[in-house]
Order: sequence, then C-alpha cells, then structure tokens
Amino acid sequence: MMTSNTAYKEAYVWIWLPNATRPVVAGRLEANGEKLMFNYGKSYLERVNDTANPAISIYEEELPLKGGEFPLINGLSVPGCIRDGSPDAWGRRVIINKKLGVLGVKGKGVDTTQLDELSYMLESGSDRIGALDFQKSATEYVPRLSANVPLGELLESAERVEKGIPLTSELDLALFHGSSLGGARPKVSIEDQNKKYIAKFSTGSDIYNVVKAEFVAMRLAKEVGLNVAPVKITSAAGKDLVLIERFDRIKVDAGWQRKSMLSALTLFGLDEMMARYASYEILAEIIRHKFTKPKETLEELFSRLVFNIQCGNTDDHARNHAAFWNGTDMSLTPAYDICPQGRSGNEASQAMLISDDNRSSKLTTCLKTAHNFLLSENDAKVIFEKQKSIITERWDDICDEAELSQIERKYLWGRQFLNPFIVQ
Repeated sequence: MMTSNTAYKEAYVWIWLPNATRPVVAGRLEANGEKLMFNYGKSYLERVNDTANPAISIYEEELPLKGGEFPLINGLSVPGCIRDGSPDAWGRRVIINKKLGVLGVKGKGVDTTQLDELSYMLESGSDRIGALDFQKSATEYVPRLSANVPLGELLESAERVEKGIPLTSELDLALFHGSSLGGARPKVSIEDQNKKYIAKFSTGSDIYNVVKAEFVAMRLAKEVGLNVAPVKITSAAGKDLVLIERFDRIKVDAGWQRKSMLSALTLFGLDEMMARYASYEILAEIIRHKFTKPKETLEELFSRLVFNIQCGNTDDHARNHAAFWNGTDMSLTPAYDICPQGRSGNEASQAMLISDDNRSSKLTTCLKTAHNFLLSENDAKVIFEKQKSIITERWDDICDEAELSQIERKYLWGRQFLNPFIVQ
C-alpha cells in the first residue's frame, strides 16, 4: 500500500450508544505496519455497569467487551465492524481530490491506496453510516460537518471529482459531508424536515438513467412487500437525484440518535479482497442462529434475492446487506441500494453466491436454495409469481412517478426488469 507522507499513527473510535444523542469514546486504533489494531478504553469498559447508557461491544464476534489488543481475524487488516464506518469508493475519491488534487489525479483512474486507512477515517465527514466516528482526540469530540449547501452546488462538486478537477474551498465543503458514505456512485447526506437522506446523483458515464432506475426498483420493492428504505425523486441544476431516507438516524428532542450497523461482509468475517466467497446460504445460516425473528427474516432475505434477480440488480454484494446491532441482538436493516445494472445480453450473475458455487441470476437457482431459508419449493414459487405479477401491474404507475420516458421504459423492461433469462 502506498501511503501519504502525513499518515496517521492512531485514531480514537467514538460510538453513539443505543438511545444516546452524544457519543462516548470507545477505544483506540493504532497502526501496526499496514494493520490497524484496536483496544477498548478503560473508561468505556467501566461503563458496562452504567444503568443509563451501558457500554456495548462494537461487535461481539469480533470485538467483545474486554481489555487488551484484539487479534485480527481471517487475515483482515482492520476489524470489519470498524471498517464498516470507513468510506468506500466514492468517499475515498472525494478525499483523494481534497488531499491530492493538485497532483492532477483523474476521475475513476484515481489510486485510492495513495492514502492509508486512518487518513480515510479521519479526513472523512462525521455523519457516516452506523454509530461510529473517528477522532484524533480521546477526550474532545469535534464533528467534521459541513453547512447546508444547495443541491446544485453538490452536483457541480460531484462532476469535478469525477473529472479529477480539484475542488474550490466552497465546493470542497459542499461535498465533504458525503465523503464518509459507502458505495461507488456520487452521493451526499442531506437533512430536511427532521429526516436525513442520502442523495445519489447521475454520472457522466451513465448510459441510461441510473437514478430513475434505482427509484423505480426501490418503489417496486416496496410494492412487492419488501422492507425497504423510503425514496423520493427530485432534480437540481437540470439533473435527477434520488433521495433515500436514512434508517440509521432517529430524530428526538435532544438531537439525533444513531443506530449501530454491521455489513454482511463483517458478519462473514471477510474483506473486499475475499468478497467473492460471500453467499446467501451462509448469510441465511447466520440469520438462523444469531438474528431476532429468524423465520420472518429468512423469508425477507429470500424475497430480496428474488427481487434483485427480477429487477436486474446484480450488484447485491455483501456491503449492500446489513444488520442493526444493539449490543445483544441483530436484525436485518431495510433494503437499500437496489439498482438495476447495465446489461448487454441476457446471461447475468449475482455478486453473492446463491446456491453452492452458483451465482447465476435465475429463479431456478433460488429454487435450489429455498430450503436454506426454511421455505418449500411451493413457498418459493408463490414469491416468484407474486413479485412478477405486482411488478407487471405497477410498472407504468411507478414509471410515471419517476417521469420515465417511453424510450427509457423500453430500455429497462425485459432487459433489467423481468429479463427472460431469469426463468430459463
């Protein structure tokens, strides 16, 4: 890994405990070569018996509540539950632009290994997914936030990052707020009427209207009965945006509460380099043993898998599945990031394995693994037909909501949505 000359040596992990509106310091990350080692702080461990806000483990399987430095599992370079709070591809590009833009790095070709992991944690915004944040101090919490900025300015900022053009100081502030969010597409976190949203933008390389396609998929997911994050479609500066309501934030009189989240990648004990081994079958097994309401959760996950196939979302990788964690129990978060992917032919594969080593985007593949979700073949077929029927019935109305043109509808229908290949 190439690192900058200003690589950080340590960071303090702060956490919002359940129902709290202010964070407390949980522990310290220390660089040991290319690895980041974690240990809980003494003051945090002493909170175990606090009746008002007792300490919880960041994730029991990986960082149980006890003293000392934790060994890294499965060859990881940083605990997965902590890596979940670090920015992904888009956020890293924003930070690279901010820190190294003068070097003329260009768009998607940017090498995100030019900075070390602690730099990404400490240089990104504080309103990150889940309940963690990273600070230079163990005693003073200083949030890295930006002012409310018009969406038009955010779009201009995103375009400059895409092209590898350094941001002005004003535009730097405009996009910085979204630098801690996951995913690869341009996005930013915004607040409106006591709710927080992730706003996703189109990119210059889109060959179809990805923003509207995601809105349609998310709306249809709700129509077929999935537990999915609410979405809205809007526009700014002549460009479309989809607003996805954040389910990891709760507004109360005293401020904002944050809900702790764990990605499926963390539940698997894997990192991005090993993500090809992630599978729905293993996730189903984890749910059976460790989640609340396992039977209902298994049917929900199976239904999400089926819907991903029926709407052409092949980007269902292990960071696009997540669980809430309250220190004792896990539960599946609402679905998010359901976005039909570009497709030139019929044949396609899901990002996660479905049955054994098979990831083929077919309903027959789902049928073979239904028993792992405590479903019979007949149960699975009922889900197939119900979703297909509702997608077909509600297609025009949802496309009308998105103001999709007839050309855009024809592009998506039968290619991404209900592609004939899925039933072959």
